[in-house]
Amino acid sequence: MAGTTAPTGPHAEVELVIGGMTCASCAARVEKKLNRMDGVTATVNYATEKAKVSYAEGVEVADLIATVVKTGYTAEEPAPPAEEPAPEEDPELTVLRQRLVVSALLAVPVVLLSMIPALQFDNWQWLALTLASPVVVWGGLPFHRAAWTNLRHGAATMDTLVSLGTLAAYGWSLWALFFGDAGMAGMKDEFAFTVSRMDSASTIYLEVAAGVTVFILLGRYLEARSKRRAGAALRALMELGAKDVAVLRDGREIRVPVSRLTVGDRFVVRPGEKIATDGTVVEGVSAVDAAMLTGESVPVDVTVGDAVAGATVNAGGRLVVEATRVGADTQLARMARLVEEAQNGKAEVQRLADRISAVFVPVVIAIAVATFGGWLGATGDTAAAFTAAVAVLIIACPCALGLATPTALMVGTGRGAQLGILIKGPEVLESTRRVDTVVLDKTGTVTTGRMSLHEVYVAPGADEKQVLRLAGALEHASEHPVARAVAAGAAERVGPLPAAEGFENVPGRGVRGRVEGHEVAVGRLLDALPEELTRAKEEAERGGRTAVVVGWDGAARGVVAVADAVKETSAEAVRELRALGLTPVLLTGDNRTVAEAVAERVGISRVVAEVLPEDKVDVVRRLQGEGRVVAMVGDGVNDAAALATADLGLAIGTGTDAAIEAGDLTLVRGDLRVAADAIRLARRTLATIKGNLVWAFGYNVAALPLAAAGLLNPMIAGAAMAFSSVFVVTNSLRLRSFR
Repeated sequence: MAGTTAPTGPHAEVELVIGGMTCASCAARVEKKLNRMDGVTATVNYATEKAKVSYAEGVEVADLIATVVKTGYTAEEPAPPAEEPAPEEDPELTVLRQRLVVSALLAVPVVLLSMIPALQFDNWQWLALTLASPVVVWGGLPFHRAAWTNLRHGAATMDTLVSLGTLAAYGWSLWALFFGDAGMAGMKDEFAFTVSRMDSASTIYLEVAAGVTVFILLGRYLEARSKRRAGAALRALMELGAKDVAVLRDGREIRVPVSRLTVGDRFVVRPGEKIATDGTVVEGVSAVDAAMLTGESVPVDVTVGDAVAGATVNAGGRLVVEATRVGADTQLARMARLVEEAQNGKAEVQRLADRISAVFVPVVIAIAVATFGGWLGATGDTAAAFTAAVAVLIIACPCALGLATPTALMVGTGRGAQLGILIKGPEVLESTRRVDTVVLDKTGTVTTGRMSLHEVYVAPGADEKQVLRLAGALEHASEHPVARAVAAGAAERVGPLPAAEGFENVPGRGVRGRVEGHEVAVGRLLDALPEELTRAKEEAERGGRTAVVVGWDGAARGVVAVADAVKETSAEAVRELRALGLTPVLLTGDNRTVAEAVAERVGISRVVAEVLPEDKVDVVRRLQGEGRVVAMVGDGVNDAAALATADLGLAIGTGTDAAIEAGDLTLVRGDLRVAADAIRLARRTLATIKGNLVWAFGYNVAALPLAAAGLLNPMIAGAAMAFSSVFVVTNSLRLRSFR
């Protein structure tokens, strides 16, 4: 078995698929047993039926699986993704539906005969017994089997309550039919919504035994189907990629499975085909439709040198792409991994629900016993006491508690992935509710991040071509967006650039080095500027451009102005962020004049400019010190620390891996409006979770006293319990309509 050897490092992680769980208390039991192992930390998610386990050196995956099996459940490592798409319906769901349909067909006549005295012919009760028996024994077999397994391990779960309740009702009926007066010809029975005084020897509960079994099977089936729908977004994401690809080998196209692609392979993508993996275009011009990956509806033009992502669709001409990432490293795989990790996580409110579920069942059994004793002592009516006790057992199952958080999280994160929003984990949701300030990095976030050279101003006696040659040569060695714009603009205007020697980057200040025998400096390294250059610099900055001083041999010789265009959607995005109650702050290393010009265009009033990369963290901390809860939106390496420091980090997915790793939310598209969508979706998901929990807690708190007081017939209790779970899952599924 893969993964059964001890990890080489001090800690390793594995994901296990857990089988046999039927409620939240099952998940709590498995989690508790795993966490009792030395060096093991585990979280078990009932909705996804998976355990995420971190284990120390010396522990083997086989040990983890053995612990789960000893607890009464099954465990295995997930199978590798199949080449063929997943079947439309889970085989387990098909079996469950068959069990439900057969049980319902047999139970309906039993319920009708028991509830309507006019239908009760002589010896009708024996027909009811004949029809109800297979429902209780075969239809309820999953509950009885699970209850027995748990009993052998000294535990009690929801199945224990259902099995106890239905078998008690069935057993009572057998006693009354064979040893009491209920088997006599002409026996009449009638249905009551509440507990009433009755003759215990002539009372049967076959409609309760059969009806409750069917209601709970129906609830289990609807729940399973809804859980499958809740996870549909993630499955769709995983199945987006191409299955095979036309690889170029010795000038010929060879069709191979995508799994055989390696980094550096060149492959052909024809119009209408999916791009097989992440890569760089080496031949051709086209438009790429990335809607299924980023939510962006407009195809993006690509040409030689542009990066493309796997699973996007070539909407135009023929492309030849060189693979840069394959398998688990692709953007699609990383997105799927992030979504799955988020779905397997647990919010703090869910941990509380799990703790309650773990002790709930034994408490309910104790309440049922107390109810039976109380009724018997107060009325002396055994049948009435039994009816109330069975109602308590059946209505109190804590399924809705276990489903409240994970189903909302599954649907919310899945829907987010479809819209190009990746939520890293459930704890992120709490942060989005509290955030009141959003810090926006200017370059690449509010602006396009693609600078271009505009004006060149020269000092008296200096030559414009020489200013561009020397500045371009030095900036060519830098990766900064401004430097790239100067280098590209210079090469375009004056031709090939000379080489620079002794290049040195002074963070936040500029660059210096030796070019053609001159000591050249570009940036804010020269303080004394001629009056003409000072005026030119101020004029460029007033126009919202970044002015860079160029000098050599200790004297300033010129100013080059570059501009970074503001994204068309940034102003709208700022309005949307304000509508969410957030105060936007623009953060940039650019000078204040340029920053304020950009801020004015997009509607931001607070600007923090001329900040060195390492000082961005201090800005976030200063805002937090003012009592603000800060969200940070950025895309660069120099934003990673600030993203990690902020209460909520939103990484633009078009940016660097470092920024994406540091962020709590990743926005796959470079559109700032998605930041507002992400916060809105996260808040909506959190609100759904809280609504589910209020319903689940409220239902149990209200229903238990009603059942104990004899105000609920056990069959009504069974229906209410089954549909409480269905309500929670259905409420979560409303997140699929988020726009």
